[in-house]
Amino acid sequence: MDSNLKAMINNGQTALGIEFGSTRIKAVLIGEDHTPLASGAHTWENKLENGIWTYSLEDIWTGLQSCYQDLAENVLRQYDVKLTRIGALGFSGMMHGYLVFDKDDQLLVPFRTWRNTITGEAAELLSKEFNFNIPQRWSIAHLYQAILNGEAHVKDIAFMTTLAGYVHWQLTGEKVLGVGEASGMFPIDSNLNDYNPRMLRQFEALIADQNYSWKLENILPKVLMAGDKAGSLSAKGAKLLDPTGTLQPGIPLCPPEGDAGTGMVATNSVAPRTGNVSAGTSIFAMVVLEKELSKVYPELDLVTTPTGKPVAMVHCNNCSSDIDDWVKMFAEILENMGHKPAKNELYSMLYNQALSADPDGGNLLAYNYVSGEHITGFAEGRPLFVRNQNSNFTLANFMRTMLFSAMGTLRIGMDILTRNEQVRLDKLLGHGGLFKTKGVAQQLMAGALNVPVAVMASAGEGGAWGIALLAAYMKNRTNDETFEAYLDQKVFAQENIDIIEPKAEDVEGFNRFLQRYKDGLNLEKAAIEHFK
Repeated sequence: MDSNLKAMINNGQTALGIEFGSTRIKAVLIGEDHTPLASGAHTWENKLENGIWTYSLEDIWTGLQSCYQDLAENVLRQYDVKLTRIGALGFSGMMHGYLVFDKDDQLLVPFRTWRNTITGEAAELLSKEFNFNIPQRWSIAHLYQAILNGEAHVKDIAFMTTLAGYVHWQLTGEKVLGVGEASGMFPIDSNLNDYNPRMLRQFEALIADQNYSWKLENILPKVLMAGDKAGSLSAKGAKLLDPTGTLQPGIPLCPPEGDAGTGMVATNSVAPRTGNVSAGTSIFAMVVLEKELSKVYPELDLVTTPTGKPVAMVHCNNCSSDIDDWVKMFAEILENMGHKPAKNELYSMLYNQALSADPDGGNLLAYNYVSGEHITGFAEGRPLFVRNQNSNFTLANFMRTMLFSAMGTLRIGMDILTRNEQVRLDKLLGHGGLFKTKGVAQQLMAGALNVPVAVMASAGEGGAWGIALLAAYMKNRTNDETFEAYLDQKVFAQENIDIIEPKAEDVEGFNRFLQRYKDGLNLEKAAIEHFK
């Protein structure tokens, strides 16, 4: 055992990042060189209750405690150290959604997550009013839809926040957000690095006839920048995080950030002409812009990096969930035949089949719409697999088609940036569960988007590592050191990056698949209409 690492952990020369993903809560503890020392995880699932995708507050806290306990046990096993001190701490989570509380800090309605597509009217009206795209997922769309619906709870709102903001508030008492996370609640003015004042005034004018006792700017969290201090772990917070009482309070926290921002950090995609694709339950691309877009596009979100730089975000609700369900069924078949393959082995075998498939997937077609998909105009979804008599129905083509379906809507959104706006990208950094099987999704993504796709050896740690880096920067930064320079010089200088260039046959094959995908959207509409 390395005695230096043991001393580093004992002395609190560490940073811990914890991220609430859609299906997993993950913790990553890093040392002074920013490399992961230990990790912990907890699996959870959202629930569809009364037509709302949600997680209960109880699930949030039991999940966080389970994840932290797993980390603490791994630290003890690996280093023979009880985790009592941590140098810096940060939380991130799924962006957007709707968590509202009254003056007594009581939750007014169940948490409405990013996955809900129930705010179409509000999103459309606000986008028109602001001349700025407000997606259905955004917190302000949820708030305005609740107002339009005449929901009784709205008059009692004292505070509105996100999942990461809620956890941070409960552990520190601070009602704050990092600028990247805040940009998914309400539009940010990148010149001010704060909520857009013109749009705040416009919103107040829109709801003036309601005569609420609150003003929007007073119920939103305070906006902070990467590197700012955002409070410290309270005694109550320490017990919430670690009910055993081993972890000591007083740990400084960085501003809570969204999973989009931590994905940018984990892939060092925070400067113009860089971008990343996060592919898990949902799939989204973040492209840091050199200049503002020429017009408003409903398919594109405009958010920011954790330092406030403008970012175009192509967000699609569906990515790997449909594939995961098929893999579970294949595992069930094998188990019924007396085989129990390791999960990673089964995924690896199936994904690698896709590399030997016909370039276009053998004239097969799939829609992975477990939930709605705004880019293609669906308020709800039906997972769908279609073939005809002449399709080349093989396992390889099936897997290629399923992976293509996970990228189809993303490509439609990315075409707006690259074709309409002439945005140039040197490369995209891929991270998330879809890229776990080495080389497969990376190669297919390069062909689908016709851009080099890179995967870093460290990116497998994902957003939990990204928020740990933000915590470390807050703790270690010098006065004039930018976050971009900190990442370049102190974190990624020696990073091992694997880049795959687009192959002509993959580009052509995906284009054929995409035409079939667009032509078949009426099949998806019919499935939604006729299969309840």
